[in-house]
Amino acid sequence: MVSTAAPPPWAVHLPEGAAFDLPAPGTLVGACTERLADEPDRPLLHTDGAWTTRGEFLEQTSAAAGRLATAGLVAGDRVLVSGPSSLDLAVAHVACLRLGLVVVPVNGAYTGGELAHIVADCRPAAALVDHDGWADLLLGFDDGLIVATTAADLADGTTPPLDGSAPEDPAVIGYTSGTTGAPKGAVLTQANLLAGAESVCLAWRWTDVDRLLLCLPLFHMHGLGVGLHGTLLAGGSAVLQPGFAPDRVLDGIAEQGCSMFFGVPTMYHRLVDHDGAAELGRLRLCVAGSAPLPPALHARFADIGVSVLERYGMTETVMLVSNPYEGERRAGSVGFPLPGVDLRLDPSTSEVQVRGPNVFSGYWERPDATAGAFVADGGDGAAWFRTGDLGSVDDDGYVTITGRAKELIITGGFNVSPGEVDEVLAAHPAVAEVAVAGAPSEEWGEEVVAFVVAVDGHACPTVDDLREFARGRLAPHKLPRRMVPVDALPRNSLGKVLRHELREALRDD
Repeated sequence: MVSTAAPPPWAVHLPEGAAFDLPAPGTLVGACTERLADEPDRPLLHTDGAWTTRGEFLEQTSAAAGRLATAGLVAGDRVLVSGPSSLDLAVAHVACLRLGLVVVPVNGAYTGGELAHIVADCRPAAALVDHDGWADLLLGFDDGLIVATTAADLADGTTPPLDGSAPEDPAVIGYTSGTTGAPKGAVLTQANLLAGAESVCLAWRWTDVDRLLLCLPLFHMHGLGVGLHGTLLAGGSAVLQPGFAPDRVLDGIAEQGCSMFFGVPTMYHRLVDHDGAAELGRLRLCVAGSAPLPPALHARFADIGVSVLERYGMTETVMLVSNPYEGERRAGSVGFPLPGVDLRLDPSTSEVQVRGPNVFSGYWERPDATAGAFVADGGDGAAWFRTGDLGSVDDDGYVTITGRAKELIITGGFNVSPGEVDEVLAAHPAVAEVAVAGAPSEEWGEEVVAFVVAVDGHACPTVDDLREFARGRLAPHKLPRRMVPVDALPRNSLGKVLRHELREALRDD
């Protein structure tokens, strides 16, 4: 087991005397508002060419909370929130938390059916949304919903007492990506969110002098739970951009004097080919997450003086593991457990299991799913959450995520982790992108099939080419038996390969 009881190597570099104690009063909203009340004239969020100060932000969230309360919302009500990253969205999110409401962040790319499932599942009392047509769509699902934009354009009213939530009170219901089956709502408490943000503030030396370029969506834990919450808790500042565009990102970093950038691998793929990519080397910290950063891409950034730090987290836990701020940022690894996190591998399956103050306690109204997601400690300790990810830990303590348990390919009685095969095949000079999946086979049970996007100007390699290239780096049972050329790999909005769609394509073949 990897445990913070024996501090990982980077822990010795934490500020002297730092321990993982949650800041008073033990809630995200309480700790953040207390932080922002200090020096109210300092800049906090940059949007639409202008800065909003700490004091202005607190005033705006207080006023928005008053309007929500006047509309009849009370602590514990669920509020669906969705829109492009903006000052209004950040204000709406924090206003809800200050009033004790439970935020349900929703991806603006969801279809009507996906949105209908969430509304039926969590039964929100209100929705604050900025997408064309969503107001009518939502009222069609529930004509009793209070629907407004993220500007909370509702009647003014008296603001009630705020920031009174307890640490154990629900704060966010984050719906899982839903790549298999209907999405489930992970209930995260005020303390869960605070622990997740505090852990990265400590590990990444995040302070009030930092300025983050944040173009990640605020419906996902990377952008919301780390980017926005971390900024508020550290008392730093952030440049909010409504989406990713390499020119705009690099210009924003230079013009606003940013010190940090958070992105997903697809963003880094586009940035590395930009003429100004080396400018990222001026930043104090570049973080990649939500999907593995290919070692070859990691190396390309290292060649231009940019050391990308990879980390690992999920909707149910905020952040779990990170490469060290000081020390080797090992390509292909996600590093060490963050402060407060215990991690172990199931001895029979190598599934990653975790526990800590950041880990949620269950899924919204899904007792069976909750029970199946945890493993009892066997003693008096807290239960372990089963992440569903497979992993390994090397002799130096670095954790590597090798794939999803449900994506495991079993061929000829041997287990094959798709991520391991992907990494090897991706190094082929004619391969731009690759992902493998298991196809039913009468002879083998399943066989490894490689879906390949060829490098522009190159012919797609044959399956024999791939097998020959990978021989010596992969055991024979891990080598692909088929190759399918594709123009692009199916990915979700955060760049994760939708491997289940590949498997479905094989079944339909």
